[in-house]
Amino acid sequence: MKTRSSKDASLDARRAALALLDAVTIEKRLLSEVLPSKTERLDPSERARAQRLVTESLRAMDRSDRMLGPHLTKRPAPHVMNALRLGVYEICGASEASHGVVNSYVSLMQERTKASHFKGLVNAVLRKVADETEKWDTLPVPMMPKWLRKPLLADYGKEVVAAIEAAHAKGAPLDLTSKTGGTDVAMALGADILPTGSLRLSSAAQVTKLNGFEDGDWWVQDAAAALPARILAPQKGERILDMCAAPGGKTLQISAAGAEVTSLDVSESRMKRLVENLQRCYLPAIPVVKDALEFEDEPFDAILLDAPCTATGTIRRHPDLPYSKDGSEFPGLFELQEHMIDRALTLLKPNGRLVYCTCSLLIDEGEEQVRDALARHPDLRVDLDALKISGVETDWIGPEGLRTRPDFWAERGGMDGFFITVFRRS
Repeated sequence: MKTRSSKDASLDARRAALALLDAVTIEKRLLSEVLPSKTERLDPSERARAQRLVTESLRAMDRSDRMLGPHLTKRPAPHVMNALRLGVYEICGASEASHGVVNSYVSLMQERTKASHFKGLVNAVLRKVADETEKWDTLPVPMMPKWLRKPLLADYGKEVVAAIEAAHAKGAPLDLTSKTGGTDVAMALGADILPTGSLRLSSAAQVTKLNGFEDGDWWVQDAAAALPARILAPQKGERILDMCAAPGGKTLQISAAGAEVTSLDVSESRMKRLVENLQRCYLPAIPVVKDALEFEDEPFDAILLDAPCTATGTIRRHPDLPYSKDGSEFPGLFELQEHMIDRALTLLKPNGRLVYCTCSLLIDEGEEQVRDALARHPDLRVDLDALKISGVETDWIGPEGLRTRPDFWAERGGMDGFFITVFRRS
């Protein structure tokens, strides 16, 4: 049996990375949607390499384009531009040997009839870039695309947006939520315990190989994403609805606290993943696949609504988001969030509590939704005291709720951007 050379494996990983980058920037698809099909033929190590290459190239996109600008009289076809971006990141950002990088991307151009005549351009430009790698570290922090940067500037101003972009550029460590909340799990993993109770691993690791994965001792969940369920403060015996529950981190938290949780999500495939996580962690829940706006049941003691949103608070983990979207979905999402808040209130007991949250940086998906909800429902109020849990800093809380940003805890590795509030009826 003929074995594949390391050169062939590297080319396969780069080919997959280029296909992934095309899917995100040209087809406007999320990386998570296309990753399985684009990498299924790769062995695990090359699959991981392709994913890492495209993720870091997306994170450094603005910087790569600045390196390429002086060497392009006009921007080439998108597929060719993406090959150049990957090549620049490998040479400048990952410090790969330029000879192998250049040859690989020239070879990839030759594989497509419509791109083959660009092989000379790719060869010449990447060789020029290889001669000036020292410029890479002097370039500004990569900026978000204008369609997203503009509303964030209006919401926060230049200084905050610059800090957010710096956090995006650094990426994100691995955060976990422990089922028991004890220190034993942290010690077994060599993890830091954050002020809010989440565990953080500073070094990269294969999740399934970590201590406690098979035993269901913990699950992956950003420190900010763990806050809504902690703020909900589920109690044993309570009936709680987790709306839009998949992939299940919040359901796991509620179940681990001893409450009876109904996990609702419209996606059957995402619900399958939630059930797998429940089984791994030996925790019970009632999974329901249904549109939240059509769901009916007896009133619940508490509801957690993690509403569909732009997910702009998760860019440090998902750098494909700014390039797979263009902002056109904003109005529809804002309207859907209104309807879901109103629907959740109809499923809540008179003295119950509703935690509303979004993993978004946009004020329209947080503070503005609260103001609008209070105007629609005169008997509704915001319970700010419920937000004051251990580890939450007082200046994170405003009149409408709790706001986290990627630049918070910068010295610890940051956190996702979230908005969280607690509604109660007066």
